[in-house]
Amino acid sequence: MNTPVLVLAIVIAAVAVFTDLRSRKIPNWLTLPGLCAGLAINATISGWHGLKFSLLGTALGLAALLPFVLLRSLGGGDWKLAGALGASLGPSVLLDLLLASVFIAGIMAFALIVWKGQLRQSLANMRHILQSLLTGHLPGPQVSLENPDALKVPYGVALGLTVLLYGIRLAWGEGL
Repeated sequence: MNTPVLVLAIVIAAVAVFTDLRSRKIPNWLTLPGLCAGLAINATISGWHGLKFSLLGTALGLAALLPFVLLRSLGGGDWKLAGALGASLGPSVLLDLLLASVFIAGIMAFALIVWKGQLRQSLANMRHILQSLLTGHLPGPQVSLENPDALKVPYGVALGLTVLLYGIRLAWGEGL
C-alpha cells in the first residue's frame, strides 16, 4: 500500500467520522474531492494501471452500497464515502474494509439498541425486514431512514473507524 493513498484514505475517513458524528451527514465537499484526489494520486504513482485500480475501487464502493441506498437504509453521504475510499484504496482493500465495517456497524447497533432499551422493537423490525425480503416487497417506511423514531447507526462512522483501524494495523505491522 502506497503511503500517500493510505494517508488520503485516513484523512477522508477521519473527517467523515467527525462530520457524521457531529451532523449525521457526510458532505460532498469531502467525498468528491476525496474521490478525485484518489484517482489523481493513484494515476500519478502507477499511471494507467493506477487509474484503472482507482476506478474499479470507486465502482465497487458505489455498486456494493447502492442497493442499501435504494432501500433507504443507507444515506447518500455514506454511499459517496465508499466510492471516495475505493478511489484511494482500490477494490480488494475496499471489499475487505466494507465487510469489516459491517461487523463494526453491528457492534455499534447492538450497543445503541441496548443503551436505548429497544431490543424488543429491534427484533420486531428485523422480523418485518426478513418477511419483506422473503416475499419480495419493500420493508416499508417504519424501518427506513425516513422514520424519525427508528434507531440509526451512522454507517459512515463505522466505515471510517474501519479505515482508521486498518491504517493503525498497517502502521503497527509495517512501520509506515
